[in-house]
Amino acid sequence: MPKGDVETYHQDGNWHSRIEGQTAPFATGGTKDEQVGQGRDRARADRVEHIVKDQNGQITEKHTYGDDPRDIPG
Repeated sequence: MPKGDVETYHQDGNWHSRIEGQTAPFATGGTKDEQVGQGRDRARADRVEHIVKDQNGQITEKHTYGDDPRDIPG
C-alpha cells in the first residue's frame, strides 16, 4: 500500500490523480469531477488524505480518509 497521500491536479490540459512523490499518475483524463472521484476512491482504499488542486496548482480541498487522531474538540 502506498504511503503517500493522493493528489488530484491539472497538468498539460488534463486532470490527473497520483500518489504524492510519484511522477506518474495512476489515473488521467476526463473531467475534474471524474478525477476527483477516482482520487477519492483511491484515498479511501489506502486510508490516506486526498488533496485536490485547481488549474493553477493551489490546494482547494483536503479530505482525510484514514485514522485522523484529533485532540482538538469539535
